[in-house]
Amino acid sequence: MIDACRRASAKRITAVLPFFGYARQDRKDQPRVPITAKLVANLITAAGANRVLTMDLHAQQIMGFFDIPVDHLYAAPVMYRYFSGKKLKDLVVVSPDIGGVKMVHAYANLFQAPLAIVDKKRKSASEVEMLNVIGDVDGKTVLLVDDLTETAGTVTRAAEILKKRGAKKVYASVSHAVLNPAALDRLKASELEELVTTDTVPHSKVSGFKLTELTVAPLLGEAIKRIHNSESVSSLFDINGKRPES
Repeated sequence: MIDACRRASAKRITAVLPFFGYARQDRKDQPRVPITAKLVANLITAAGANRVLTMDLHAQQIMGFFDIPVDHLYAAPVMYRYFSGKKLKDLVVVSPDIGGVKMVHAYANLFQAPLAIVDKKRKSASEVEMLNVIGDVDGKTVLLVDDLTETAGTVTRAAEILKKRGAKKVYASVSHAVLNPAALDRLKASELEELVTTDTVPHSKVSGFKLTELTVAPLLGEAIKRIHNSESVSSLFDINGKRPES
């Protein structure tokens, strides 16, 4: 599609990618594996895109894989409005692994809540082992925050250990829920009260579990309009004078 637009003499082409595929393959963590996130960035650039608009990248350094401007949106404002309406008491925002601490720190600032971390060790592509909880969750309502889940192994295992550590209720906020059949079975059997996600990825309904889908269409639409009019995109994320990336 980008190539067709370029050959039709489009003045400027912006690739809107609500979910950036292959985002987890952003480094060479073992021998003979590809860095496919970089390959996808090269393909988009070579096809002729002038700019990329995406949301909640798995790792922010992926923006550096592009030689063209990247506008990085956050689902945090949408999630914040939803969970603020629930008026959760004794809230603690929790990262299900060490790598998500920066994202969770931003959510903790927005909610003005303490944060905690679950120490995770990955046994395989679909299995994880939770080792420890850093922070106090006893008697608290927990909000697990992650950018991406496919098998739901991390969030369900984290919910299990958090309940064992005394958490009253555990909610999960995941920007991109790429749920496979194994994930659906895990969610039904999990300790999670609810999984809240966005419509960046299509979802089928899950019977026996509360899966809430929030739309990010207005956020993307406003960003597209601002890019077209050469206006500020970052100001979209001002929430109570704070921003998710801070």
